[in-house]
Amino acid sequence: MKDLSVEELFKLKDPIIIDIRSPIEYKDGAIPGAINIPLFSNEERQEVGTIYKHEGQAAAKWRAMELVSPKIPDMLQKIKSYSKDRELVIHCWRGGMRSKAVVTFLEFAGIYAWRLVGGYKAYRHYILEEIPAAIPNQAVVLHGLTGVGKTEILKILKTKGYPILDLEEMAGHRGSIFGTVGLGEGNNQKTFDSLLFKGLQDLQGADYFIVEAESKRIGKAVQPEKLMDVKFKGINLYIHTPLEQRVKHLVSEYVLPFEKEAWYYEKISLGMERVIKRIKDAELKSQLSEALIKRNYQAMIPILLEYYYDPRYDHAKLEYQREFIDIFAKDYQDAADHVATKLEQLSFQPVLV
Repeated sequence: MKDLSVEELFKLKDPIIIDIRSPIEYKDGAIPGAINIPLFSNEERQEVGTIYKHEGQAAAKWRAMELVSPKIPDMLQKIKSYSKDRELVIHCWRGGMRSKAVVTFLEFAGIYAWRLVGGYKAYRHYILEEIPAAIPNQAVVLHGLTGVGKTEILKILKTKGYPILDLEEMAGHRGSIFGTVGLGEGNNQKTFDSLLFKGLQDLQGADYFIVEAESKRIGKAVQPEKLMDVKFKGINLYIHTPLEQRVKHLVSEYVLPFEKEAWYYEKISLGMERVIKRIKDAELKSQLSEALIKRNYQAMIPILLEYYYDPRYDHAKLEYQREFIDIFAKDYQDAADHVATKLEQLSFQPVLV
């Protein structure tokens, strides 16, 4: 049996990683790019665990064998379909009985695979140890009021070869009360950490990175202390675009793609309840409530920006230590060009082209 450590895993060139844990374990946190081919269903895993607890290891092993035996040919066929000229790595939770059994069956079938020693647990421990050291010591931080398109600017800069970290994408959340609209539930901490580690690997030794200003918590995920520290000490670029452009951008991002979906109005209403509770002005409360009832999102967004989001942003700026460089633009595409020009002036060159 070929055993592989987590450190060695990251030295393999483009391996196929097969995660044989149950779907619920895989959903809770997985190695980015890993393919889930579960040995047990969620219910079967629970059943085996219950037997282990009440009847002991021998009884649990026997029941596991009964459950798995009929699945083996189909499972091996699925794994075989992925093993084309690339290293194959099999893992479970701790690199124990499940992965050993599957790798053994694969060997009997003439398919040779690595078993990840320590499984997902070892992988998670490794990345948490490595993340702080992998963060470059220099950050360029994009600031700007809600709707200026900071995330879109990041994506454009990435196409130009600049090293970026898209933390909102990693968190599956846009960092606001309405941050999961159209994005599902948002990613948990384990998934965020895995995507952050992968994002840091993709920087390929760049000595700086570009990132959006975010509060420490983004949805369900919390950024590491080292990352926050580097950001607070970074170069600050403050993006300005006109209010009407910001409204137009937010309508295109939060409203037009989803407003006809059955879930949309209820989700927006729940968010608005939280906002309205925090607004003291009775007239503003009334205007927002009326716009919501009429589903007049175009009228609602400028009020939210001017009287709710914008005042809060100035306070968030206080945590950043260096002066702010203002960049004025007509929209986020224009802003991306201005940012690229400013980066050149500051001697930050594209490094990933």
